[in-house]
Amino acid sequence: MGKPWQRWRRPTPEPGPVTLTRRRIYILPTRHGLMFVGVLLAMLIGAINYQNGLAYLLTFLLTSLAIVSILHSYRNLHGLVVHFGQPGAVFAGERAAFPLQLENPQARARYALRIERQGEVAHSDVAASDAHWLQLSVPSKKRGLLRPGRLVLSSLYPLGLFRAWSYLHPAQQLLVYPKPEGPRELPPQQQQAFGSEGLGGRGSEDFDSLRNYHEGDSMRHVHWKALARGQGMVTKQFSGGSSSALWLHWEQTGRPEQEQRLSALARWVLEADSQGLGYGLILPDREIPPAHGPAQRKRCLEALALYGIKA
Repeated sequence: MGKPWQRWRRPTPEPGPVTLTRRRIYILPTRHGLMFVGVLLAMLIGAINYQNGLAYLLTFLLTSLAIVSILHSYRNLHGLVVHFGQPGAVFAGERAAFPLQLENPQARARYALRIERQGEVAHSDVAASDAHWLQLSVPSKKRGLLRPGRLVLSSLYPLGLFRAWSYLHPAQQLLVYPKPEGPRELPPQQQQAFGSEGLGGRGSEDFDSLRNYHEGDSMRHVHWKALARGQGMVTKQFSGGSSSALWLHWEQTGRPEQEQRLSALARWVLEADSQGLGYGLILPDREIPPAHGPAQRKRCLEALALYGIKA
């Protein structure tokens, strides 16, 4: 179980949407608000000392404005609905974007809204009965899973004398891939037999299709007639039989550190994908069979991002 204050300090992540009710909204005076209170006290003392009716009138008028601004500060947040979007993966060192939608179901506009996370800030206004998407950009320093943690939704509307705020704990998370570093030169391909399901079904028995020529393709598979017709250099692909498999192996990176090896493998994955090659990935704890295309790229990068991490 744990003590009550420990549970308060470790709030449960919220999948959303989150509606800001009165129990979630806090209001305190700002620095300018405290200065304004000091000025009002000085004006009140002066009015009492000099028995000046106009000074009384101005003091009470400004005091009433400050009190009414508390209500407007509260109403500017109350009833807002916050939706958490699905963030996309990034590479380490890039800025990650957590999408959020502020939905205003009521018939009054919301102004000067501010979402903050550890110094990173996004601003927004939301019209009446409208919704607005915004991106909270945060740095990604290392690979793995990145969570936004606690967010603060606040506003100084209308006069800046009071700050109304609410805490958000989104359950969002995104993958941070290793930063691609190292040489682009791919390791040599290895001859391996495949059946009809191996390496995307490409082998050397039955003609399957044509694709653009990539460096390293066998000259025996080049479609010379298409080249003679001026259609460019293309390679014939076959189904069944055997094919050269490009294996991206943990031990082939030649790097001493774990993170350096993961960065080198990430570079090879991107290079092999850009060349349209079929490739597999071998890590100490798992092996991804050869394939090609966006799905294989995503599968391999995810494996590199989560290597050694308990999700």
